[in-house]
Amino acid sequence: MIRVGTVAYLNARPLVWGLDNQPERFQLRFEVPSKCASLLHDSAVDLSLIPSIEYVHRPAYQIVPDIAITSLGPVASVAIFSNRPIAAARTIAVDASSRTSVALLRVLCAQWFDIEPKFIKLPPDIPAMLKRCDAALVIGDPALFADHDALGVDKIDLGEEWTAMTNLPFVWAFWAGRPGVVTPDDILALQAARNAGVKESDAIAREFCDTDEDRVELGARYLRENIGYVLDDAGRAGLKKFLKATKELGVIQGDTTVTFYPSQDG
Repeated sequence: MIRVGTVAYLNARPLVWGLDNQPERFQLRFEVPSKCASLLHDSAVDLSLIPSIEYVHRPAYQIVPDIAITSLGPVASVAIFSNRPIAAARTIAVDASSRTSVALLRVLCAQWFDIEPKFIKLPPDIPAMLKRCDAALVIGDPALFADHDALGVDKIDLGEEWTAMTNLPFVWAFWAGRPGVVTPDDILALQAARNAGVKESDAIAREFCDTDEDRVELGARYLRENIGYVLDDAGRAGLKKFLKATKELGVIQGDTTVTFYPSQDG
């Protein structure tokens, strides 16, 4: 049995669609992104859906080929909320539950927004964050379902800003683990789960959002239009560019080369 750490957010659900029906092969544990990485680092799980920035902290890890959580353009669930132009932001509150999003924000501030704000870690409560800071970085379902118009603030989508800057997808997370943990057959099972889950966006949104019809509609549209689940050549180029930028800024250290588990198709 492979102990699997996965993200509790809506965008990860298509990747694990049906895996809970294979208890002889996969045992699932749902956590926030940073916790998924910690579980893998501590050997509490064998395979985990980790934020892309976490990979370089353990260069011996391998990545499951062909599968990732990506976006090309607006991602909808990773955003800055602000009541002033981003160029005027001097302090930004950050939801620290995803180190990748914080690292991406640092890259965009340095290379795109041309600002040098102070980052302050706070819980993901937009009104409370904006009482303390000029802007707020929020990720996951709190960002996706926040009504920024009702809050009277602007929403700056970090996926959209990354693609505008690079013309490339952004890779938010992927399956990773130590060498030898998964076999080619396990990889096929993970890819099959992804393929099945992508086709079931409406069912997943309805299950995840319960009886809130507005959220169900938004969630299904988000899974269909904002999130991608294939790690192709463009995605690998986007990942390489992101890791290179974070290394240049001193956010990460060491080798940024990524390696993949061997699969049946090589």
